[in-house]
Amino acid sequence: PARMGLPALALLLVAGFLHTQASPPARSFQLDYEEDCFRKDGAPFRYISGSIHYARVPRPAWRDRLLKMYMSGLSAVQVYVPWNYHEPLPGVYDFAGDRDVEAFLDLTAELGLLVILRPGPYICAEWEMGGLPAWLLWKPDIVLRSSDPAYLAAVDSWLHVLLPKIKPRLYQHGGNIISMQVENEYGSYYACDYGYLRHLLGSFRALLGSEVLLFTTDGTRAEELRCGTLQGLYATVDFGPGSNVTEAFGAQRRVEPKGPLVNSEYYTGWLDYWGEAHASTSSARVAQGLENMLRLGASINMQVVSWYMFHGGTNFAYWSGADFKDQYKPVTTSYDYDAPLSEAGDPTEKLFAIRTVISKFQPLPVGPMPPATPKYPYGWVALRKVSACPEGCAAPAWHCPAALCPSLSLQYADLLDVLDVLCPSGPIQSQFPLTFEAIKQAHGFVVYRTQLPRDVLDPTTLDAPPHSICDRGYVMLQQDYQGTLERDGQTTLHVTGRAGDTLDVLLENMGRISFGANISDFKGLLGNLSLDSSPLSNWLIYPLAIDTAIQQGWPHTALPKSNSRGRAGPAFYTGTFETPGIAWDTFVKFPGWSKGQLWINGFNLGRYWPCRGPQQTLFVPGSVLHVGRPNNITVLELEGAPPAPFLLFLDRPLFNRTLSRSPAATE
Repeated sequence: PARMGLPALALLLVAGFLHTQASPPARSFQLDYEEDCFRKDGAPFRYISGSIHYARVPRPAWRDRLLKMYMSGLSAVQVYVPWNYHEPLPGVYDFAGDRDVEAFLDLTAELGLLVILRPGPYICAEWEMGGLPAWLLWKPDIVLRSSDPAYLAAVDSWLHVLLPKIKPRLYQHGGNIISMQVENEYGSYYACDYGYLRHLLGSFRALLGSEVLLFTTDGTRAEELRCGTLQGLYATVDFGPGSNVTEAFGAQRRVEPKGPLVNSEYYTGWLDYWGEAHASTSSARVAQGLENMLRLGASINMQVVSWYMFHGGTNFAYWSGADFKDQYKPVTTSYDYDAPLSEAGDPTEKLFAIRTVISKFQPLPVGPMPPATPKYPYGWVALRKVSACPEGCAAPAWHCPAALCPSLSLQYADLLDVLDVLCPSGPIQSQFPLTFEAIKQAHGFVVYRTQLPRDVLDPTTLDAPPHSICDRGYVMLQQDYQGTLERDGQTTLHVTGRAGDTLDVLLENMGRISFGANISDFKGLLGNLSLDSSPLSNWLIYPLAIDTAIQQGWPHTALPKSNSRGRAGPAFYTGTFETPGIAWDTFVKFPGWSKGQLWINGFNLGRYWPCRGPQQTLFVPGSVLHVGRPNNITVLELEGAPPAPFLLFLDRPLFNRTLSRSPAATE
């Protein structure tokens, strides 16, 4: 090449220098072990964050909830990614609609919030199976959260789909994700498999690069921190307002002698289990605990439960998980968690107490807190044909197109009468019962059918082996409801009948265990039923696709007449109602109902169980409702509806049979 002249070379050098001076400094988010702090773009940085789960909030409400978090003074949000929400079957991925995690992350950036992402692969979160897909259990001997090759192969396939979506949104690449958690509270799991953690670390680095800050979160016990931490992953801790702050951070210092103090999960409330009192934590206690930590200069993530939340949301459909503490404890549909933002996204007294504490340490955003979303008590809607109002009816006039009662078309059908609709592929034949996993049914319900092998004229014991009903079994003989068998509860009934009589057991999955050693939580009939100690055999097994049928318009388009002779036992009830020109959030109450599932306009709103409590109402987002055309209601009642079944729509939730907290006045 020709020799470059000195003047030309000088011009190039000057141009390069000017370009360097004009370029913005490289974006970075790093640990500073000398000053015990984070550094964002080279400057010391402390974040205050709160958890929100996009999977528990309808997409139309994302902006409202995130804006309220921003106006509370939070600089970041913590976000879990539930693997099973996005990969319902091996190699089948869903990132559309409410599952569009990229759109959610882009919205956080638009609103000026940083993100601490927790992609698992295990997340706990009181979410079904801790976020792990149920199809992993198609291999019955798989060892979850370990170096089991089958498990690692599934994890690797998932991470190769998810993490490339995340990489462009890392802070170093111009995005707003400042750090990412690897696994979740692994020190609480029995496996203590460092090879598994090293594999995850290698995968995250290979797919995301070397610059992103990766961390772990564990409790403060020595054993938890021993098994949950790994060199190359910054170790953080979690604890709530009842803990001694100095001692808790002392536990972190034993594994991370230098670096910022981080509480990755500050519990601002607690979760609810079916059958227990509604949990709550005082605003003053939470606010004081936060102030104590901020005075220590700690980085705090405010959450509600042993693992969360700033805004909890709702376990729609079948997504609620369960704990196992001496017995199986399923989590309620509501994920309110006594959080600063209520289940419906309303600011509470607790939020303003927290906001006041934050204002002592940093400026708050300018402007008012967005108000509570409007609610409407749509009134009662009967799920039966009526020609006149029942005595004492107070239905609003706008409910009634003709008389004074809601406009509805009642239809009613025994579940057993519509198996051809709910299981169009027909039953599976098996000598003995098969689990949900063996027939590749992830959620919901399965019918197990056999026949009595002989006459049983005197009451005879129908018995299930211990821990074999997972989780509730509704027993019918000749379509007559006999009673319910329950995991860690009643496992025997007394029946009479004739040889050849049909015995049906509808098995309900109440949610797989999401924490601890028992997350390989198989569902269905795990053992054979016995009649007077003789095992029953020759089963027909019907995996029910109820949601598919309802989303296709059933039963409102074609519900056959029922042969039912009574209201007890599993049955569908339908009705319709119209809104008065608005589609606002509401809460539905179930007076006299027992237990079941509710759909409105095909959207599965989750489980109701008012007789067990504490939750008495289900949250209905306004985005689910129609304006100007009927709203279709479908109820699957599992044990027995009231004689005159109706639903009552309210403007606030009920827990423990009393009105729950009202939203605080906005400031």
